[in-house]
Amino acid sequence: MRALRILLIVVVVLGGLFVLADRLAVHFAEGEAADKLRTSENLASTPDVSIKGFPFLTQVAGGSLDDVEVGIKSYQADTGNGGEPIRIDDLKASMKGVRFTSGFGSATASTARGTASITYDQLLKAAKSQPTDLGFGLTARVVSLADGGNGKIKVGVSAAGLPTVFVLSSMSVEGDTVRVHADSLPSIGGVRIGENQVRSVTDFEQKIDDLPGGIRLDTVVPAKNGVEITVKGSGVRLAG
Repeated sequence: MRALRILLIVVVVLGGLFVLADRLAVHFAEGEAADKLRTSENLASTPDVSIKGFPFLTQVAGGSLDDVEVGIKSYQADTGNGGEPIRIDDLKASMKGVRFTSGFGSATASTARGTASITYDQLLKAAKSQPTDLGFGLTARVVSLADGGNGKIKVGVSAAGLPTVFVLSSMSVEGDTVRVHADSLPSIGGVRIGENQVRSVTDFEQKIDDLPGGIRLDTVVPAKNGVEITVKGSGVRLAG
């Protein structure tokens, strides 16, 4: 009985040491991966990297991690054609099947899915900031964006000297571009204006490109404080 007790104690101690070593190793690896990601994506601050699954050391031995979660507080995405970048907030992505090289010099996920948000102020940059000539002595421009409820975005249009009018619009994603399309057209100043002219103000699009690791836009939905987006990708680079 004494020998059995001693054996059990040894097993418990060794198990505890293994768990400790495993957690120390995963903590070190998370730090290395976060530093590599910050450098490769030129981020302003170090992202959060969390390696899931236990034990970590057996995953390392196999050269692949089951699940890695990445969090980036703020990311400046490219809008194309030398335009002003658009800020994406709270980007969180789950990377599956991450293959890596020694020291995390490079790491690539087989698939990735995630969420993020864009404030209405940021998206408003995409609407024409300069007034558009509608004819009849009228110029108009988009002056506000807000949640319209039921999956719609509310677009505020102002014409010089006239009250702001609002139109509910639908949002969609086509490739790397978010599109805003008015469901119905507002009357501006009581003047009958051609549809194409009105849509030249109410309808607009925003390209969002060069997201981290090559992930791409999937869906976009209006919410209280901004639009919520989902992203996805395959062969997504965490580093290298």
